[in-house]
Amino acid sequence: MEGKNTYFISDAHLGAGYLSNPRECEMRLVRWLTYVKPTAARIFLLGDIIDYWFEYRNVVPRGYVRFFGKLAELADSGIEITWITGNHDIWIFDYLPTELGIKVVDGPISVDINGHRFFLDHGDKVGNQPLGYRMMMAFFHNRFCQKLYAGLHPRLTVPFASGWSKTNRTSRSTAKVGTGIAKGLQILKDFSEQHSAAHPDIDYYVYGHIHTVVQHKLSTGKTMLVIGEWIEACTYACFDGSELTMHTFLTD
Repeated sequence: MEGKNTYFISDAHLGAGYLSNPRECEMRLVRWLTYVKPTAARIFLLGDIIDYWFEYRNVVPRGYVRFFGKLAELADSGIEITWITGNHDIWIFDYLPTELGIKVVDGPISVDINGHRFFLDHGDKVGNQPLGYRMMMAFFHNRFCQKLYAGLHPRLTVPFASGWSKTNRTSRSTAKVGTGIAKGLQILKDFSEQHSAAHPDIDYYVYGHIHTVVQHKLSTGKTMLVIGEWIEACTYACFDGSELTMHTFLTD
């Protein structure tokens, strides 16, 4: 394997109804994957890469062909790709891992990278998340409920999911968005502090989910990093074996 870097991205929300140019957003992510290919040993997709995906047993949902093709190309070249599901792309089952040659996991996970220990999650499955949110996620993860949902025709479920996502994003005021980010960030900080105190082997905590970039030094001296989003800012993190840094993709 030629590359040595490890890359982290999250929250592209491909296909979201509020994107002004969904195809361009997909192609921008494809260009980034092409850009990092020569230097990448592994890539972690930290959730909400697709705004909505429900995988059926015998049919493939429409869209994302160029993105999926690029992931398959990179995986075939020997780059390790791990997709940690978020709250929008939780219904990935066996098709994408089998077809693309990538690993899909429901985080959080701890991994060793070049002698350093990383704790990785989308950011919605750790800490003291609101009760209502936890109940909703439990419902979404329930296998019986998933089977019932799969029985509904996609012409009903896809518009419903797309409309829900669009309304949830566009109906909130700037103040509510700011409050949500602040609360989400505090949950991640509190969890990371507690977890780091109990697990001194963890060097880095890396999250997505709250659509902002935050670099925070924990009281234990370890690092917590929230890596932003790919709707507008197009930020990502890179670990070169000794240093974890944030970057913005500006080669459009």
